[in-house]
Amino acid sequence: MIALVGGVIMIIQYFVPHRISQDVFNYYTSWGPIVATFALILGVGSVTRVHMYKIRMKSTNWAYSLAVILPMFLMPVFALLPGSLLGGTDGPGFFDFMYSRVQIPIQATMFSMLAFYIASAAFRAFRAKSLLATVLLVAAVFVMLAQVPIGDLAGRWLPNTGQWILRFPNLAAKRAIELGVGFGMLATSLKIIFGVERGWLGGAGE
Repeated sequence: MIALVGGVIMIIQYFVPHRISQDVFNYYTSWGPIVATFALILGVGSVTRVHMYKIRMKSTNWAYSLAVILPMFLMPVFALLPGSLLGGTDGPGFFDFMYSRVQIPIQATMFSMLAFYIASAAFRAFRAKSLLATVLLVAAVFVMLAQVPIGDLAGRWLPNTGQWILRFPNLAAKRAIELGVGFGMLATSLKIIFGVERGWLGGAGE
């Protein structure tokens, strides 16, 4: 019922730009940080409970759970420590040190691995087994060569062709996908607001 009333009010205020509806919208959104705070507490508690159970039971790959729990609780502590502990009064604090020396290298490693996975998936997908696969393969070659300096060696027609593919056929397909995603989000939102979909409450719709 709370989701129904709140959802209907949000819909009405969007289509009725009256001062009262705007005041109601501002009143509701002012509660957003408070709700987000309690949601953060519930989220941290849930993650802690799940991973602590894995650690106690020594489940498979339980060490990864330890790698989740320790940074989650230590980083707020590091943010409170003074920077003088790591190099003088003007030195970086523990939080900045852990962020720049640990988190950023880990993110770079993960994105590097992701790039290799994408490259291997593209190699498997770009096989001319049919007419459509051949068109995709040729278009991908033009676009990739247009993004690197070596493409200029063949003349300006190659970069121009790659840009044309990105601006027109690719953009048309992208907009069609975005429209489909938008309609899907709208349908799901309406189902949740009017109580047709109740799986987000933990049930199976009964």
